[in-house]
Amino acid sequence: MQNEDDLRGLAKVMEFMRAISILFVVINIYWFCYQSIREMGINIGVVDKILLNFQNTAGLFSHILWTKLFAIVFLALSCLGTKGVKEERVTWNKIHLFLFFGFILFFLNWWILVLPLPLVANTALYIFTMTIGYILLLMAGLWMSRLLKNNLMDDVFNIENESFMQETRLMENEYSINLPTRFYYMKKWNKGWINVVNPFRATIVLGTPGSGKSYAVVNNYIKQQIAKGFALYLYDYKFDDLSTIAYNELLKNKNKYKVTPQFYVINFDNPAKSHRCNPIAPEFMTDISDAYESAYTIMLNLNKSWIQKQGDFFVESPIILLAAIIWYLKIYQDGKYCTFPHAIEFLNKRYEDIFPILTSYPQLENYLSPFMDAWQGGAQDQLQGQIASAKIPLSRMISPQLYWVMTGNDFTLDINNPKEPKILCVGNNPDRQNIYSAALGLYNSRIVKLINKKGMLKSSVIIDELPTIYFRGLDNLIATARSNKVAVCLGFQDYSQLNRDYGDKESKVVQNTVGNIFSGQVVGESAKTLSDRFGKVLQKRQSMTINRQDKSTSISTQMDSLIPPSKISNLTQGMFVGAVSDNFDERIEQKIFHAEIMIDNAKVAAETKAYKKIPILTNFVDENGIDRIDQTIQQNYSQIKEDVKQIVLEELDKIKKDENLKHLIKD
Repeated sequence: MQNEDDLRGLAKVMEFMRAISILFVVINIYWFCYQSIREMGINIGVVDKILLNFQNTAGLFSHILWTKLFAIVFLALSCLGTKGVKEERVTWNKIHLFLFFGFILFFLNWWILVLPLPLVANTALYIFTMTIGYILLLMAGLWMSRLLKNNLMDDVFNIENESFMQETRLMENEYSINLPTRFYYMKKWNKGWINVVNPFRATIVLGTPGSGKSYAVVNNYIKQQIAKGFALYLYDYKFDDLSTIAYNELLKNKNKYKVTPQFYVINFDNPAKSHRCNPIAPEFMTDISDAYESAYTIMLNLNKSWIQKQGDFFVESPIILLAAIIWYLKIYQDGKYCTFPHAIEFLNKRYEDIFPILTSYPQLENYLSPFMDAWQGGAQDQLQGQIASAKIPLSRMISPQLYWVMTGNDFTLDINNPKEPKILCVGNNPDRQNIYSAALGLYNSRIVKLINKKGMLKSSVIIDELPTIYFRGLDNLIATARSNKVAVCLGFQDYSQLNRDYGDKESKVVQNTVGNIFSGQVVGESAKTLSDRFGKVLQKRQSMTINRQDKSTSISTQMDSLIPPSKISNLTQGMFVGAVSDNFDERIEQKIFHAEIMIDNAKVAAETKAYKKIPILTNFVDENGIDRIDQTIQQNYSQIKEDVKQIVLEELDKIKKDENLKHLIKD
């Protein structure tokens, strides 16, 4: 009832305003057509006196436009309380047309009064044009008011409701990643910033192929972190796309480091453009659990389906066997032959030779008891199955190039050692992903152990296309490495990829412990998960009812998704949604963003064109200028086989002598 009374009162006020507007129109005609009106016999003395007083005190009629302006002002005010529209065919083009002709006929008709026509004709034509102009302006005003009130109906994609104010400050610190943006808010594009002020709380970069996640985000992480003196571990799935950026950024920013870092590459495709590094170097293994971690990583990278079956007998058995071999090589002659290629070759020897050798060492006797029980109990089929589960996948890794790279010691994997900082790039190849991923996963697992320590240099681990490699201990690194200044950036296409290759449990831990997230276009469950993460906001909802006589509009509010899944599923290339985390002393009120990351494409193209290629890192040319790469690598391959053959012969001979000695003592 109260609302109806308010509406009636408002309608009366609007009618009063319109009456005043019409009064000013009549006064304009009466004053400026006064002579013609007198000739028609109309003479209102009281009105004349009132108008003369207005003119003397306020100069109201000193120009023909003043009264017209007052008439239009009151007309505009009267249109504010307009009710509904009876039809929906009113458009802004129609309104603009009425405004244009109404303005001309109402304001620009003064010249009619000076035409060389009879006075009555001038007056009649002036009144006619002014009336038509007024009506046109009145109609345009009514339609405009109604359309402005119903503007939600024009926003069919709900863009205005779902736009919001974002961070416009640039917040830099010695660790931050800062990305310039452009975002839509209040019907215009605004400049802003995405400030990752705490990269140590880890970052996820999502996006379907072509969404721009590497170009807009990952590349900027590499550039800005090297510019701020980070040690860097970079997994380059399509070597050498990202590695070339890292190499050239290091050349530009060497002065940003107290100790200039060395640039290292692991690349199995081209040993000339690769350094050599032993990921299971004996000096970095202090316990048999380290050997188990290495074996675990290798086997799960070779058999992705095992990730879902951790703890099963035929999953754990080959892992334990490989771990025992690695630890055996660590303790044999002080780790002289402790390399991954030597472990593969040793595993491929006859099990009748392997088990007596391994069990001759007290440290391994209990570790291998399940195998010995099967052997001594005559369960040959079971034993063969256990051994085959290790041999078959590992045999795929027998490669002279891989053996060459993994048996050297050009550098160690403690990349954030303050005395010897490193930029390490490891390259994969999509065509040989299954083979290389296992070896690279071994480097990953060792690096996780070595960098997550106190007192080390600030460092970054950047993994693009994460599901292509099993990164053992990744969830623990994200959860615990923040205090040790280790920033983790993970790039992949979709949460479902992570669930498939890492398992639901580990995938959920990674998703839920990451503090910073960037997402380009993703669909399905990933889009829903992100939308839920960004939360809800109060939004307007409008409903419209049209009948023969009137149109009624009702507007309500309700909580709805700030960034709905449909928006995330249809993001343009370079457009990202996400959220960042802040610090105690660097508060970010609006952590969520929905913006285009601004990239100076011309500048990037010029930089890329000027980039230097990664040079030859290992020289295989002899003093006569002949390239000996194939010969050298093949010699190394043959030497490893010979080493293992010699180890087995010596160990079996030693065991035989020990047994003979025992018999002599017994006799």
